[in-house]
Amino acid sequence: MQQDSVIIADIFSLYLQRKNPNNNIMNYVKTFFRLLLGVFMTYAGIAHLTTARQEFVAQVPTWLQFSSGFTDFVVLASGVVEIALGLGMLLLWKKKAAVGALLALFYVAIFPGNINQYVNHISAFGLDTDEARLIRLFFQPVLIFLALWSTGGWSQLKAWCGKR
Repeated sequence: MQQDSVIIADIFSLYLQRKNPNNNIMNYVKTFFRLLLGVFMTYAGIAHLTTARQEFVAQVPTWLQFSSGFTDFVVLASGVVEIALGLGMLLLWKKKAAVGALLALFYVAIFPGNINQYVNHISAFGLDTDEARLIRLFFQPVLIFLALWSTGGWSQLKAWCGKR
């Protein structure tokens, strides 16, 4: 299934290149989403360390909450990673594919926290109903797609997996 999504993305990219060789508009759209993700991640990372620190505790899966100190460490560490990835999306133009691939992998890594919030009916960030928490679960694949699509991260992931 994962291989199918990569093939579909490759076909879509080839179609867009054939349709418009210069692809200027699409490049602007990709740049917009890459920068938007960068700002979003930097802001979220800073919030992990400051104003929304307690809210992010709700995101830490219960199976990872060994102690309150460790849970706080997980929140702080993920905040630092989010800041690094956000700034990477904003500033590392020449490494954008690698940063985008890492951001997509980060979104995959934190997905269990979103599942935990839904399964255990934990309210945080205004997600105070199961319906709202369920909708959020479906938003995560969109973030993964945007991180890969806006940076060319698909090709980086394939290269890391040894597939060209």
